Amino acid sequence: MHPPSEISKRGVIAGLAALTLAGQAHAAGFYLEDQSTKASGRAFSGEAADTGAESLWYNPAAIAGITSSEISGSLTPIFTTSRVSDSGSTITQGGVTRPVSGEPTTFKPVELGVIPASASALRINDQWSIGLAITSPFSFATKYDTDSFARYSALTTRLTTIDLQPTLAWRPVRWLGIGAGPNIEYTDALLTNALPQSTAGVPDGRGNLRGNGWDVGYNVGVQLHPTDAVTLGGAYRSKIKHTLEGDANIMGLQGLLALANGDSRASASFNTPWAATFGVRLQVTDRLAVEGQGVRTGWGEFQQIALNSPGGLLPNQLQNYHDTTNGAVGFDYAVTKKLTVRGGVQYDPTPTPDDGRDARVPDGDRFLIAGGYSYKATPRLVLDGAISYIDFIPSHINRNASEYGNISPLIEVPVNIQGEVNANAITMSVGGRFYF
Repeated sequence: MHPPSEISKRGVIAGLAALTLAGQAHAAGFYLEDQSTKASGRAFSGEAADTGAESLWYNPAAIAGITSSEISGSLTPIFTTSRVSDSGSTITQGGVTRPVSGEPTTFKPVELGVIPASASALRINDQWSIGLAITSPFSFATKYDTDSFARYSALTTRLTTIDLQPTLAWRPVRWLGIGAGPNIEYTDALLTNALPQSTAGVPDGRGNLRGNGWDVGYNVGVQLHPTDAVTLGGAYRSKIKHTLEGDANIMGLQGLLALANGDSRASASFNTPWAATFGVRLQVTDRLAVEGQGVRTGWGEFQQIALNSPGGLLPNQLQNYHDTTNGAVGFDYAVTKKLTVRGGVQYDPTPTPDDGRDARVPDGDRFLIAGGYSYKATPRLVLDGAISYIDFIPSHINRNASEYGNISPLIEVPVNIQGEVNANAITMSVGGRFYF
C-alpha cells in the first residue's frame, strides 16, 4: 500500500504539467498565436511568407535579406466571455454516489490576459542578418470559485512563459532565404485545486503547487522568391521537453488522509508539440496582396505527463492529444502610400480528446475573423492595430478526477466531472515598427 503523503499529491502535481497546457484563449490547445499585431490583423494567414522582424516567431527566414534594421513590438489584450456548466458531475464517498455539490455554473473562468511580444533584426550586409524575438506563447490564467462543481479539477491556474529566440538568417541568392535558431523557454506555473475527503459532509482539503523551469528547442525556416510577386515560406519549430520543478502543499485533509498534509518537492515532465508551417504570399497588384497559410501541429507528442517523486510512486497521467491542421486566408491592401488595411479568417481545431477533456483545458474547435491596419507615421515608424473575434464551438468536459485509489479501494473517492463549455473571445492588438 502506498503512503498517503505521496498518492494524495498525485492530482496536484499532475496539475502542474496540465496547467501549462491550459489555453482556451486564441489558438487550439495551449498555444497563443498573437506574437505580432500585423499577423493578428490578417488571422495569421501570411506569416511564413512575410518579411521583417515581426514575423520572426513564425519563420526565422523572415529577416533574410532585409534592407534595413528593425525593432518591433506589440501588446494584445484578450477578452474572453465563457461559461462552464455542470451536466451531471458525481462524487462517490463511503460507497454512496451523489451529485457534486456547489455552484453549477462558472462565468468567465478564463481571466483577462495581455500578450506582450517584441522582435528586432540587425542587417549585417546584403546576405546576413541576426535577430531576437521575445514572446510569451503559453501564458494563461483561469479561476473557479471554491464552491464550483469543477473545483476538484481546477481552482486557480496561472501560467507565464518567456521564449527567447535568437536567430541567424542568410540570403545566399536573390530567390532564397534561410533562418535558424534556438527557442530558450522559461515557464512559471501556479496551481490550486480542491481535494475531496474520504467521507461526505466534511469540508474539502486544498492543494497548492508552484513550479518553474528552463528548457530549449529549435526552429528552422526557408523562404523562396521565384518572382518579385510570389513568396513561398516554410518553417519548423521543434517539440520541447519541459521539466518543471515544484513545491506542493496539501492542507485540510482529515482522517487517514491527514497524513498527506504538508509540503513536498516534486516534478513533472512532458512534451510540447512541434509545428510545421507553410505559407504563400501573392502580390496581385501594386496595392493588393493575398496570403494563405496552413499549420500542422504535432500535438500527438503530448500523450502523457510523467510524474517524478521520491520512490517513483506517482503514476503517469495520460492525455492522448492528437495532431491538428489549421488553415487561414487573408489579404493586405494599400489604400494610400501611408495606410494599409488587412483582414483574414482562420479555422483551428482542438487537439483535446472528447474523452478526457477537463476544466483546466475547456478547449474546442474555433473560427477566427480579423481585421487590421498599418499606418506609416514617418519614413521610419509604422503603427499597427488589429481586432479579431473568435467563436468557439461548444465542447464537453468529461474528466475522471478520482483520488486515493492507489492507497486502498476502501478509501478511494471516485469523482467524475461532466460539464458544458460555451465561449467566445475578442482580441485587440496594438504595435509598432521602427526601421533604422
